[in-house]
Amino acid sequence: MNRVIVSIFSVAVIFAVGQALECYKCDIGFWNMCFTTRIKCSTGEQCFSGVGKAARVIDIKMKGCLKPDECDKESTVEFSPNKTIYTMNKTCCVTDLCNMAPGLPRLAPPTVTLAVLASTLVAPAFL
Repeated sequence: MNRVIVSIFSVAVIFAVGQALECYKCDIGFWNMCFTTRIKCSTGEQCFSGVGKAARVIDIKMKGCLKPDECDKESTVEFSPNKTIYTMNKTCCVTDLCNMAPGLPRLAPPTVTLAVLASTLVAPAFL
């Protein structure tokens, strides 16, 4: 019986170690628009979300996989010396799809309750 448990545990560990981290990838996005796809990272890489500014005005975003030593740093892309195209802060995380896009704003329960109450009071007027 112990051999069966050890065998099952060993197979589970092999699959867990062999699985690459899955992340969202977006090469570049502007403001809150960032077309994402899912990718598998290489061994040792982490998911990242990057937020930055282009020309000190336009909000830009990136997502993908990154080596741990490049995480939590600000990077600058320059066109030529002293001509910065954009700066970007890249933040990493280590679970599948942890670099997801921001979701829709959540409504507080009192707001939802008021909206439902108002719709039930107004709906009979249109029937």
